[in-house]
Amino acid sequence: MDYTYFADLFREFDLPDQGILSRVLHKDDRLNVTVFGFSAGQELSLHSAPTPAVLYFLEGEAEVQLENDKVAARGGSFIYMPPMLPHGIVARSPLRMLLVQIKEIRPAEQGEGSKSNIVSAENGKTD
Repeated sequence: MDYTYFADLFREFDLPDQGILSRVLHKDDRLNVTVFGFSAGQELSLHSAPTPAVLYFLEGEAEVQLENDKVAARGGSFIYMPPMLPHGIVARSPLRMLLVQIKEIRPAEQGEGSKSNIVSAENGKTD
């Protein structure tokens, strides 16, 4: 079985002095995982993507626009975005975040007899 392992993303990926850097950590038919580094003041303008995505902020502070809303993000912040949600990011300080893009899995790709695991946000248990 193939897997991807990084012992410490902070040592594997340095923040840029200027600009925005990205590095693909994992990419396959179902998932793309990319780490981004922003220097303070850098902006990713409003855009959308055809896949659902998760932003997980590792360190720093940012203002994130989600359609018409603006939210503050910092290390530990989590954002789920459905497909085509307009979004943009302004780094208020040096920023490191993960982007997880989830590609649609069609029923035929799930295979016979597969079962989905649903985790309850209230108790963290799989239903």
